[in-house]
Amino acid sequence: MATLLFGVVNVLSTLHDSGRVGRPLPWWEPTSWEATSGIVLLALAWVPMAIVARFPPEGRRWPLGIAAHIIATIPFSLLHIGLMVALREAVYFLAGQDYSFGGGGELIYEYRKDVLSYALYAATFWIVRRLRQTSATREPATSKPEFFEIDEGQRRIRAATPDILCARSSGNYVEFFLVDGRRPLMRTTLAGVEAALAGAGFVRTHKSWLANPAHVVEANAQGSGDYGLRLTDGTRIPLSRRYPDALAPLGVKRNLVDF
Repeated sequence: MATLLFGVVNVLSTLHDSGRVGRPLPWWEPTSWEATSGIVLLALAWVPMAIVARFPPEGRRWPLGIAAHIIATIPFSLLHIGLMVALREAVYFLAGQDYSFGGGGELIYEYRKDVLSYALYAATFWIVRRLRQTSATREPATSKPEFFEIDEGQRRIRAATPDILCARSSGNYVEFFLVDGRRPLMRTTLAGVEAALAGAGFVRTHKSWLANPAHVVEANAQGSGDYGLRLTDGTRIPLSRRYPDALAPLGVKRNLVDF
């Protein structure tokens, strides 16, 4: 829709400007210029979409993602220009005229516009991708989830919920502790993960921690109502008195030391 809108505005502007300088153009010429450019841009929209999926500009390796997008603008622009010129030559041939693209100055001019088009497409795909991820983590669990998808940016881990020991908030990320020793990071909130895993029995034990009760093997009273929990792999996490609702699901009783 944006491509169509920009095209219509550009056609009207070109017709107006050409008439104002005393060199009016037939309507079909600027229309063919914008139509061929827009058609090719839409056909190439998969390029920034694929790069966003493969190299998202986020996470710990965001500089690599940005560099990949910058490099991708070059073949994107060359493809756009080549296909666009071919379509315009066909239109002019049918009209009984010749089309001349121009020299290096036109290449630079088109490349600048293509960079903006690429950035618009890439930003749109990235925003939609982020909204879908946020929506997925915020949806309340209506049944016990068997798997949880951990999106690290450049790869996704489909972890079985029983294999997740706990999760910890780490800035703008959540770090997952898996039974195989891996600790993947996902850009999300602990509240979102808590909502997604609530159906699997996970409980909040601290403002920064979420625990899987099935992996809690020991609770040590630390005074003032706080506890220290030990998990099956030896990881120790806190159980704050500020989260009393976690006591029962974790099987913790007041003054309990080992269970």
